[in-house]
Amino acid sequence: MDSKSLFATLCILLLSISAQSYTRRAHTPCKEMVFYFHDIVYNGENYKNATSAIVGAPEWGNRTIMASPNNFGDLIVFDDPITLDNNLHSTPVGRAQGMYFYDQMDTFSSWLGFSFVFNNTDYKGSLNFAGHDPLMNKTRDISVIGGTGDFFMARGIATLSTDAFEGSVYFRLRVHIKLYECWKLL
Repeated sequence: MDSKSLFATLCILLLSISAQSYTRRAHTPCKEMVFYFHDIVYNGENYKNATSAIVGAPEWGNRTIMASPNNFGDLIVFDDPITLDNNLHSTPVGRAQGMYFYDQMDTFSSWLGFSFVFNNTDYKGSLNFAGHDPLMNKTRDISVIGGTGDFFMARGIATLSTDAFEGSVYFRLRVHIKLYECWKLL
């Protein structure tokens, strides 16, 4: 085998190994976490424990009762506790802060934009999320679009599932986060 053939063979071998390594890394999360966030919508009476409120409603709606049909047009802001388990009374590890609005008339569907804000012994900083949430699906994915602190420039997917739902006042989401891009600060 001449030197050119040997060189070409080695290059192909190295490219193949590199591509396989990259493919494995690209599909293996660098960090996985599960959190629960608890949303208690203000209904005109529960102001002492409400963690979210309707701040915008269609002309035919109001800001204490979800609009019909399918809550279409309601804009909700929230500051919800995040826990490691599904118990509302567990010690929060952070806050879910942001908004969602119902964006379809023919089915329950919303668009979410929010941050998980952490300041505890395990995590410091924030994770930022955005995406479409077709609520009738058992699970749905939204994008992790960035972060700060321990989650500096994080990217990934958050799989949401409704863990509990009590009328139009309370719901709990299970959020399974898989980060595929993790950075370490020096």
